[in-house]
Amino acid sequence: MTTYTMTEAKNDICAIIREAAGEEVLITRHGKPAAVVIGFADDDDWMEYRLLHDETFLRKIARAREQIRKGEFVTLEELPD
Repeated sequence: MTTYTMTEAKNDICAIIREAAGEEVLITRHGKPAAVVIGFADDDDWMEYRLLHDETFLRKIARAREQIRKGEFVTLEELPD
């Protein structure tokens, strides 16, 4: 992970955003972590990030997994045509 000071980030934010498409970039303020820049190579990366950080979606996944553990599900073969 590359690290930049707040001043460096302010002076070259475009380059940092481009760099963040390949890896997270840490921004520090007074030598301490202040922010992380996460870039996206394409729209799929952006959608994946949104899904992985959406509380409603994550709750639905957890609920579905619990139902599967309890045997409360229907297989594809059981669905009507």
